[in-house]
Amino acid sequence: MLRYSLKRLISLCLSLAVASVVIFAVIEVAPGDPASFMLGVNAQPDTLAALRAELGLDVPKHERYFNWVGGMLTGDFGTSYTYRTPVSDMIADRMWVSLPLALYALTLSTAIAFPAGIYAASRRGKPGDIAVMGATQLGIAVPNFWFAMMLVLIFAINLRLFNAGGFAGWEDGIWTGLHSLTLPAIALALPQAAILARVMRSALLDILGEDFMRTARAKGLSRRQALWRHGVRNALIPVLTIIGLQFSFLLAGAIIIEQVFYLPGLGRLVFQAISSRDLIVVESVVMLLVFAVIIVNFLVDLAYAAVDPRLRSRT
Repeated sequence: MLRYSLKRLISLCLSLAVASVVIFAVIEVAPGDPASFMLGVNAQPDTLAALRAELGLDVPKHERYFNWVGGMLTGDFGTSYTYRTPVSDMIADRMWVSLPLALYALTLSTAIAFPAGIYAASRRGKPGDIAVMGATQLGIAVPNFWFAMMLVLIFAINLRLFNAGGFAGWEDGIWTGLHSLTLPAIALALPQAAILARVMRSALLDILGEDFMRTARAKGLSRRQALWRHGVRNALIPVLTIIGLQFSFLLAGAIIIEQVFYLPGLGRLVFQAISSRDLIVVESVVMLLVFAVIIVNFLVDLAYAAVDPRLRSRT
């Protein structure tokens, strides 16, 4: 297991190095100069040059890259061009919204999908299976921002059980914060639960046809017992893959939902930074999200090896 983990860790480091180069190169070659954007089209050349020097934009790009990477390794993400505050502080403030929201949505998604997928697989071809598959097809087809608007209309405007937007913060207690994130989490979780339920059902149906499942039934286990003791565990590998991808999506791809609910998260921060050409914020947040995606994939790989020890000997 240690050898397997070290190989995956080396792959993780190489992926991060390549990602940092790609992110810096793509964002730096984008048209538009932050200093020109901040001062306007009528700025004097000497004023523009002074601002570029103040922001560090007059340094050659390769030096800026190494300064940026070196700073991130020590926890210094630089200073925002627009707000003139440390980027690390801006990220930390918004991470306390985006990370709990992603975890909350993933928990809801898993709690819905696992029972639904197992129920559908255990009743293949029956009305229960057809109902679950119909519901998941609807969940996949309908975009999450539509779910978000319907949730606001029903639970915030009509029933007045939740606020239509904004984040109350964690100062008044964890339940107050979770209450503010409930509608956004549900809007994010429903489409992901539909995908995960279909994957769970498909993986279980494949497992149910294996020889070891027939052997378990021949030894006297009922269909339900064989399903829970042997089927679910062996069906977890494709499910873990989807869960890892979903967490990455929920953390990095909640920009629209954060806009709908006016949540001060990382997605909204990136949107505002792009609008104001605050390159250092965009680079740092995107790199952080890439790091989160790669770390999640690394943990999923370790979970593979824990679920199926045969994978350790193949690498």
